Amino acid sequence: MHKTAQQKASTPQEFKDLRTTKPPTNSVGLGAVKAAIKHAKTYMNTSDAVKLSLKINQKGGFDCPGCAWPDPDDERSSLGEYCENGMKAIAEEAQNKTIGVDFFKQFSVDQLSKMSDFELGKSGRLAKPMHLPKGASHYQPISWSDAFKKVAQHLNALQSPDEATFYTSGRTTNEAAFLYQLFVREFGTTNLPDCSNMCHEASGNALSETLGIGKGSVTLDDLYKAELVIVVGQNPATNHPRMLSALEKTKQNGGKILAINPLPEAGLIKFTNPQKPLKLITGGTKLSDVFVPVTINGDVAFFKAVLLKLLEKEESTGRVFDKAFINEYTNGYSTFISDLKTYNFNDCLEASGVSKAIFDQAFKLILNNNKIIVCWAMGLTQHENAIDNIREIVNLLLVKGSIGKPGAGTCPVRGHSNVQGDRTVGIWEAAPKAFLNKIEAKYGFKPKIEHGLTVIESIKAMYEGKIKVFFGLGGNFISAVPDTAYSAQAMANCDLTVHVSTKLNRSHLVTGKEALIFPCLGRSEKDYQKTGIQTQSVENSMGVVSSTKGILEPCSEHLLSEVAVVCGIAHATLKERTKINWLAYKDDYALVRDDIAEVVNGFKDYNSKLKQPAGFYLPNGPRERKFKTKTGKANFTKNKLPKWKLKKGELVMMTIRSHDQFNTTIYGLDDRYRGVFNERRVIFMNREDMKLRGLKERQVVNLKSEFNSTIRKANNFKVIGYDIPKNCCATYFPETNVLVPLGSFAHTAKTPASKSVRITVETI
Repeated sequence: MHKTAQQKASTPQEFKDLRTTKPPTNSVGLGAVKAAIKHAKTYMNTSDAVKLSLKINQKGGFDCPGCAWPDPDDERSSLGEYCENGMKAIAEEAQNKTIGVDFFKQFSVDQLSKMSDFELGKSGRLAKPMHLPKGASHYQPISWSDAFKKVAQHLNALQSPDEATFYTSGRTTNEAAFLYQLFVREFGTTNLPDCSNMCHEASGNALSETLGIGKGSVTLDDLYKAELVIVVGQNPATNHPRMLSALEKTKQNGGKILAINPLPEAGLIKFTNPQKPLKLITGGTKLSDVFVPVTINGDVAFFKAVLLKLLEKEESTGRVFDKAFINEYTNGYSTFISDLKTYNFNDCLEASGVSKAIFDQAFKLILNNNKIIVCWAMGLTQHENAIDNIREIVNLLLVKGSIGKPGAGTCPVRGHSNVQGDRTVGIWEAAPKAFLNKIEAKYGFKPKIEHGLTVIESIKAMYEGKIKVFFGLGGNFISAVPDTAYSAQAMANCDLTVHVSTKLNRSHLVTGKEALIFPCLGRSEKDYQKTGIQTQSVENSMGVVSSTKGILEPCSEHLLSEVAVVCGIAHATLKERTKINWLAYKDDYALVRDDIAEVVNGFKDYNSKLKQPAGFYLPNGPRERKFKTKTGKANFTKNKLPKWKLKKGELVMMTIRSHDQFNTTIYGLDDRYRGVFNERRVIFMNREDMKLRGLKERQVVNLKSEFNSTIRKANNFKVIGYDIPKNCCATYFPETNVLVPLGSFAHTAKTPASKSVRITVETI
């Protein structure tokens, strides 16, 4: 029986052999070393693994295709400048097997959809462009020239360029991303949704409004100098493991660490640095001085409670707020204070879910330190009130004068390796007019000024038949987005879906009437073009642009680089009406960087700067206390407490990653730091909530969410009792993305509210 789009998009519901242990209180160490070696040994050729381990994140080497955590400016570890999950990412990309014509002849799309996400990813590297004709059950081989012609035919047949949407993943390099957005704008649309729309868009919006730049303000060196680092809504041991080395230096230099999160995470309790043999013997470094178990989405309430107590101390002593900084560099202070006074401390504390005893410990750290850095990730950004979460953090930093000085500032920790760089070079559905004017001046065509569609808006438009062509440059779109069933039907409504990928994923199985898979080079592979092996570039979480250059031979002769794919499609689609010599860019990426230097601020002398071993920093106003906001100053804001309340029997659910996962890529079935092995279909619940519902450990339940009278279900999950606040629960994504409503998102940012989904648990 032919499977529907919704069935293909859903992860298989079979259980594995679940095993659980008590969650550890220490992270990394020998366990991480063993895991990294195991993945390298299992999925890679030994010689490749050795070569890559010596070059990953090294000066003159290649950038890890995983997270965007920055590399040290000075010396880098000779033992390996990477983490356990970095090696897992490399093992995924540099697999020792490929899949091509025979594989797709053997497995139909329906058969592939029965595989787990883990099995799909580990099938092997994509080795040849593939085409799924209308009505076909199997992908078939297609030449690159025919594939480009097919994309061009579909695009040129549209009644309007706005009937296509062009998605971008955060692994795309600066060169490929710049050319991609340039092609899309010359084609005539601004539909440039990207993965920022689903993760840190709220950070960018809030920081642009308050500080004048949608990026963090600190450098890696600032973390070493901080008196207090607050890590909120983030699990660095899994998502950005090398961050733990920086936090270890914070502690060694006398700094304190405050962890705020619904779940206690092993990586923020204790860290054993595997590159320091003595630490392996002595048991590592204690990181968090205080752990604050805030309720899900209780962050504004907690920080507002802190601000109320700081104000009380300021009014009694006059020595808490940095009045000199506030008077010279900020705007809106008096309005902020007047609004703050309308809130009651006890109400805020109760809404945060934090006990008075723990609050007092955390408050003491904030009160007594002035060099404060706040780090956060999607635990803050994926709520309807995400903008308020970030703005309240900025309010705290402003009253303490903790912006624009060593050891202090904002640190939104970005996910995918170049998601920040993609936005910098123009991947943006709402690009500023100044950037568009430079495009017009440089290339001679007038780009569309009206804002294009975000991810959520693109899904809605596809569902309604307004978008006919979906093009994805990297990523696993269908597993990343909310409301899986709705989104799957949206993709199926397209005439053509195209994905540029290194390996198979679920998005290749949820297709339009026709589909194409374009296999591309990985970050670790040599990129041969007419002018030689090409160098590309990326930007990390702290605004450093550095080079990346692969060292392995391509795993297939049929692979193209992302740059070559974009140039090929642009040339085939625009033909004589283009004003740009697309094929010249494919031959020499230095020409792309010359153009970026003219069009994008901060990239002057790009090609020469990129030769610097550690790369170069982009301009960052808040670091110098220069705030390019509408007021010309850093802005205080008024932020409200979330108003919604749970109905009887409801829990608030947040989707999370396992330790064997990066974004939608599943490296394995274990979550070592939470004591869960060989299973992903689990729900972490407070034990009192379990008792109240009569649930037992490992009992199988169904999950249901209701939003705007629409019911969504995710079946067959095993209950695990866990230290999580009452009325809260956690599940892995993408398994429970089906429960996340498309219409629940951060206001103005449109980031899906995947961290605050109201659900009920139903026994079977």
